[in-house]
Amino acid sequence: MSSPVPTDYSATLESIKRLVHEARYIAQRRVNTELLRLYWQIGATIIERQKTAPWGSKVLSRLSADLRTEFPNAKGFSPANLKYMRRFAEAWPDQEAIGQRPVGQLPWGHVIELLEKLDDAELRDWYSAKDIAHGWSRPVLAHQIKTRLHLREGAAPSNFPHALERTDSELAQQITKDPFTLEFLAIDGDAAERQLEDRLVERIIDTLRELGPGFAFVGRQVHFDVEGDEFFVDLLFFHVEQLRYVVIELKTTKFDPRDAGQLGFYVALVEDRLRRPQHQPTVGMLLVADKNESVVRYALAGTTQPIAVSRYDLSPAEQAALPAEDALTRAVALEFDDHTPQPTQPHRKQTSRSGSGG
Repeated sequence: MSSPVPTDYSATLESIKRLVHEARYIAQRRVNTELLRLYWQIGATIIERQKTAPWGSKVLSRLSADLRTEFPNAKGFSPANLKYMRRFAEAWPDQEAIGQRPVGQLPWGHVIELLEKLDDAELRDWYSAKDIAHGWSRPVLAHQIKTRLHLREGAAPSNFPHALERTDSELAQQITKDPFTLEFLAIDGDAAERQLEDRLVERIIDTLRELGPGFAFVGRQVHFDVEGDEFFVDLLFFHVEQLRYVVIELKTTKFDPRDAGQLGFYVALVEDRLRRPQHQPTVGMLLVADKNESVVRYALAGTTQPIAVSRYDLSPAEQAALPAEDALTRAVALEFDDHTPQPTQPHRKQTSRSGSGG
């Protein structure tokens, strides 16, 4: 007869599993740090030898072959990788600092991306820290470097300093970018709406990734009844780190001051109807195809709701291929509605402008 399972068995099992996972993670980090130290030492050795002897490509190729013969199961001794080791030691000349800097926690492939795409030491450290903080994959790191995140992050013009408290204004500004890079939305100009929807559903993760860490999708066409008049917010997100709602509107046209008024109205609705006492103030982010900075400045000065205006970065051909805002915003959120029946909504009120009216 089998013995009965203790009542606390499941909890104990979960606790032990957690300990195993934590131990594995710590071990992996230590192995990675030691691997980076080894690569740095090999690179520094090559640099030292090159000061006194002609250690060119032919010598590195022979060194690569000899190392792979001696260590047949070890990877990483290709001629190209030996050159990266040399560049690694040149980029971070202080070996002791490797373990103390964010780069010391990165996988070797990420270090290669930093070496390949950046020449500035401060920028390498900046992207290393962001990589560690947000757990980027190598393709995401490459994308962020390519699209110059260090220049875009927190750069969108806004009225946050006047519409929010100082500390909250600085916090809210951090989640803005200017421009946003949405090249992954490019489609053929004659694509049917269903094809567009399929493309955007495939790219929803890229959309959230470009918005930045902390963004969670709340809904599309979020309904508000204002004393009998009905309005629908196109896209609503919640920033889980800052605990605030973020209303995002996408316009395929150049910024118009009326866009700020419309978005400010939606921000006020969300602030009044959805915000809870523990939440930070709601903000709005308007993504436009183009903008006149002076017009933006005057428009933001004329609204009390916290709003930022960013340009999204597309080539002229990609821009021409984009559909109207209503089709675009419907399609972005389609995946989230696949398993949730949606009530039939009355036709939204239209503004005098072409497009969805936000």
